[in-house]
Formats: sequence, C-alpha cells, structure tokens
Amino acid sequence: MGDVRGEIREFLSSRRARVTPELAGLPAYGGNRRVPGLRREEVAMLAGVSVDYYVRLERGNLAGASESVLDAVARTLQLDDAEREYLFDLAKTAGGTRRRAPKAAGGVRPAVRQVLDAITDGPAWVRNGRHDILAENRLARALYSPLYDGPHRPVNTTRSIYLDPAARTFWRDYDRVAKDAAAMLRLEAGRNPHDPDLIRLVGELSTQSELFRRHWASRDVVFHRSGVKRLHHPVVGDLDLNYESMELPSEPGLVLNVYTAPANTASADGLRMLASWAATQELDRSGGSPHEAVRVGEAAGVTGDDQPV
Repeated sequence: MGDVRGEIREFLSSRRARVTPELAGLPAYGGNRRVPGLRREEVAMLAGVSVDYYVRLERGNLAGASESVLDAVARTLQLDDAEREYLFDLAKTAGGTRRRAPKAAGGVRPAVRQVLDAITDGPAWVRNGRHDILAENRLARALYSPLYDGPHRPVNTTRSIYLDPAARTFWRDYDRVAKDAAAMLRLEAGRNPHDPDLIRLVGELSTQSELFRRHWASRDVVFHRSGVKRLHHPVVGDLDLNYESMELPSEPGLVLNVYTAPANTASADGLRMLASWAATQELDRSGGSPHEAVRVGEAAGVTGDDQPV
C-alpha cells in the first residue's frame, strides 16, 4: 500500500487488460495482438488524451489529473462505481490530498450504542473500514459468537474469514465472501493508504493466508451495501439474511450493518431462536433462573417448543 505509483500502475493496467476491442466498440484487426485487452494508444484515443499523457498516468503519475480526465479514463476502462472511487482515491493520494482519518477501535459514542440496542429484531453492529466490530447489539453478538470465542480483539470479520478454519462452515458462500472481504479492504486502502492498523492487518493476512494473497493481488474493489448473507450458525443452523450497510454521517468512517429475515421464513424462526439462546446465555452469565430465560424467550416471540437446548 505504500507504493502509490506502483498501485496506480498495476490497477490501471489490470483494468485495461479486461477491456477487449469488441467491448470498447473498436474493430479488431488481425489475431496477433500482444496484449489481452486494449493497447495504451487505444485507451488514449477513447479517453480523448494524448498517448504520452495516458502512458504517464498508467506509470503512476495521477497527481494533477483533472476530474474530467479521470472520468474519461474510468469510462473508457468501463470501471464500476467502486473502481471509479478507488481511481479517484489513488489520484488524491498521489496529489498529497489525505482523506478522513480512520476511526480507532472502540470509539463509538453512547448514542450510537443506544441505536444498536433499540434494534431488537435483527443483528446490528457498527464497524470501521478495517472491518473491526466496534459495537453490537445482543443478536449480533449471538450471531457472531464463533468470532467472539476467538483470541483476537477487536473482533475483525476479515481476519476470521481468512484465518479461522471454522469460517468455511460459518459462511456458506465462503468463496464469494472471502473475495469480497479482500476487495473491500482494497477499497479502504485507497481511502486511507497510510492507516498503520490497516497496513498491519493486510501484512498479517498476506503472511498467513495464500488465498488472501491471491485475492489481494487481483486488485479488485467492491462496495458492500446490500444483499443476502447465507450463514450456518452452530446453534440455530442455516440462516439466509438480508443485509443493509449504511454509513453514519455523524461518525465518518463507520458503517452500520443490519441483518433481517423475511417474515414467515425458516430464517425468521432462526433469528427468534437466536434471540432466545442469547437471552439464556446472558442469564447464565448473570446467574438468572431458567424461568426468566423462558420469559425472555417468549418476549422475543419464541414459544416453548422453539426454545433452543
């Protein structure tokens, strides 16, 4: 992450390699092209800049590039929204413009914790760009209980994905989840390339996970805003949960994640069972009675027959 010019060079050349002349609407003359995608001169022509200028850009010299030029390059290379943002972040870093400082682990205002506690029907938590979980409600802690059983604090979902052997069982779409996790970290590295905690995390994962090294080398970036998570919880079994990720305007760099399940589904039943199990676990730690556990479970909408053992 420290070599910004090298990162610009590798990112632009890898995106250029994906765009064939056919995709760009150019005629392909002959079958002996020496590059897998567009040539630099073709990118320059389509973006409306000189060949020499584009070559300088791809060699890592984005400092001073105008927004219109970056837009033209992004359009020519057919970058998606996440890739376009990453390109602009690289240009800001090359020009010496720093983005927001990342939020340190543990720094969540009481008002944000109250919001989490007010969400009772689904797991909800707040993370930073490094994927450290900074605060969570009861259901989120219960959902991610396998992560909290590990030795690392703060809990980091990407570290768990790549370094915890149980992750392949917990995330039922493991391959996609792992690829997306690395791509999200890459996007964060464009926003905050000098974040020492992020640099240490990437170094740790690169040293200990060959899969992470492959995903990181792809230089893919992705937004993580909404979708479906397919999990296997060790207590309540399979869960198919909708997720929404929302940036907190009052807490730059922090993201609120909320999981929900459609009504009248097995996953909705599973969340109710998870709520009952979480209440029981809390009562066990505090010395509460089994009757109190049943009462809390019923308040969560779980009948006696549904109570997890």
